[in-house]
Amino acid sequence: MEILEPEIKQEEILILNDNNFKPANVCIVTGVGSGIGRATAIAAGANQLTVVGLDVMEENGEETCQLVKEMGGNMQFIRADLTRDSDMEAAVTKAATLGNIKYLANIAGIQHIDSIENFPMERYDYMQRLMVRAPMFMAQKTIPHMKKTSDGTGAVGNMASIHAHICTLNKASYNIAKFGLRALAQSISAEGKGKIRGFSVSTGFVKTGLALKQVAAQAQQLGITEQEVVTDIMMGFSRKKEMMSPIDVGNLFVFGFSRFSNYLIGGDLLFDGGTVPTYAND
Repeated sequence: MEILEPEIKQEEILILNDNNFKPANVCIVTGVGSGIGRATAIAAGANQLTVVGLDVMEENGEETCQLVKEMGGNMQFIRADLTRDSDMEAAVTKAATLGNIKYLANIAGIQHIDSIENFPMERYDYMQRLMVRAPMFMAQKTIPHMKKTSDGTGAVGNMASIHAHICTLNKASYNIAKFGLRALAQSISAEGKGKIRGFSVSTGFVKTGLALKQVAAQAQQLGITEQEVVTDIMMGFSRKKEMMSPIDVGNLFVFGFSRFSNYLIGGDLLFDGGTVPTYAND
């Protein structure tokens, strides 16, 4: 089977009236090479924020720049390895020359499917560095810039998951990382005095390349077909049987950053097709 990322159309993007959504303000987005990171960059750019996109995949990142431009926005791509502090620090320094850093979307992530008994610890360490330590470091470097803006406000959004609420088989490192991202959002909010907000976004499976890789890996691990993985495992507990589109998730980040989310302080936007609230009933 094949899962393709859907093409993003202008009419699918959530456009909000917010005085802080202007080119003078910068939104840093990690993982812009594809999937949710790309969609969030497009949505932020379409809302007239200056986007600074980070990824290790240079060609893909430049493609995202072009897509942002086609939607009427502006993005600068910076190749950055999120496991290297020097790369992240340099990216934030560059972003600060382009405007006022107001928003950070920590989205970059990877998956590895294996049991705890067989999980390669070097892979575990890499995932934790990329998906937990890097968001913490990025927050540490961007929050001082947010505090220096004219109104002293800003927001950090973290890409969590249903796996920040429930744990499923053979995803120990991913589960741990996603729970950690919710904790980071709450920690930012605890220290933010109502002005620097942290929030997380939790979804079920989204139509991305990462989801496609999980299908094949889980089919092999569980000894079932790829179609059975989608219908019985991925969407088995969801009351919606179709995966979300990346732009649906990008729109949630835009909403979370906006003035309409002033009371979203440490909260989690759970858009999961009913998986988590109904999980225990099946």
